[in-house]
This record gives sequence, C-alpha cells and structure tokens, in this order.
Amino acid sequence: MTEQEKQESNQGKPKKKFFNLKNILLIAGVLVLLGVGGGFGVMKASDNPAFCTLCHNMQGYYDSFTYSQTDEKTEQTYDLLAKRHADSEDQLVCHDCHEASLAVQIDEGIKFITGNYLDPLDTRDFGDQFCLDCHDFEEVKEITRERFLDVSAPPYNVANPHDSHNGELECSTCHRMHAKQTLFCAQCHDIKWTREVLADPAWVPKR
Repeated sequence: MTEQEKQESNQGKPKKKFFNLKNILLIAGVLVLLGVGGGFGVMKASDNPAFCTLCHNMQGYYDSFTYSQTDEKTEQTYDLLAKRHADSEDQLVCHDCHEASLAVQIDEGIKFITGNYLDPLDTRDFGDQFCLDCHDFEEVKEITRERFLDVSAPPYNVANPHDSHNGELECSTCHRMHAKQTLFCAQCHDIKWTREVLADPAWVPKR
C-alpha cells in the first residue's frame, strides 16, 4: 500500500482523543501519587528541627532548642527548657511536643507565605497533662523537696515550689520552653532558696 493509499484509508477513521476518560484518570492518579509522596516527604523532612527554620519566624524557637543562650547583662550562658529537653536522655525533637498533621502543616505553610501570622507567635499553653504524660509529679515534688532542703531558711525550711502553700499551680505558671522561666514564689519571697534559683540566668522573678 502506497503512502497515498494509507492516507486515503485513514481519512475515514476518527482520530483517537488523548483526553479520554482512561487517560484523565491515569493523569489524576499520577498527580495524587505525587501529592501524597510529596506530602510524606514534607512530613519526613519536618522531623528534622532544622526544617522549621525555612520559615524565618521560627528561627528563634529553633535557636532556643539548639543553642545555649547568653545573658546580655552578665554574659552568663544558660539553657532554656527546649534545649534541656533536646539534650536529655530522650533527645526530644520539635515533633515530640508539636505534633502536627499534614493538613495543619500545609495550613501553616500557606499562612506563612501569605503573611497571615503573628510574629512572635502567641504563647501556647499545652495544659498540665501534656507535661505529666512524661513527668511523674510526685517524683518532681520529691526532687525539689530534697534540693531545697539545705538551702531553705526558717520559717521556710520545708519550702518546695512544687508543693506550694498556694495550692496546685499550673506548670506554665513558672515553666516556659522557649523563653526564660519565671519564679512565681519570688513575687513575695526573697529568701535563700529563691535567690539560688534566680542565680541561674534561665530564671527571672515572676512580675
């Protein structure tokens, strides 16, 4: 069959359409796989704390997690709670506390790109149970009772910040992860054990 005869033979046949249902479904399937794969890639990458610094407003939080801080007045170095958790036996990372689904991370990414976020971010209160999932409060209470037993002075020689005469206080009353901790007791008490705590530049008196 000559080339002319082939052309004449094909003239009566309808051309196959590329965008048929089968191809559309195939393309959609590939895009879904790429999206899911990319999403899991982002989730995996975000397990690395350095990934958080892709958003510039997260740099300070990363620094408090990774590096010792220096007090501007005394030039003493100290570690915030975030770094102490990072250096702990468990070697915690951001996602051990900040558990975020892929949907939440995408939402946060969009907010960052559009500038629809606060800088600095609002302080989050996770609630006491979040801390108590890892820390046994009775053990913590005993540790601070023993620690301050020898540095307390009458009539506060049984002082224990975790067994306060003010009743049960929320952990966040004193403790911060990415900022200096505030000593609630120092609002009223200027005694030996409170001065010892405040000698650590990671602590400031509660105002």
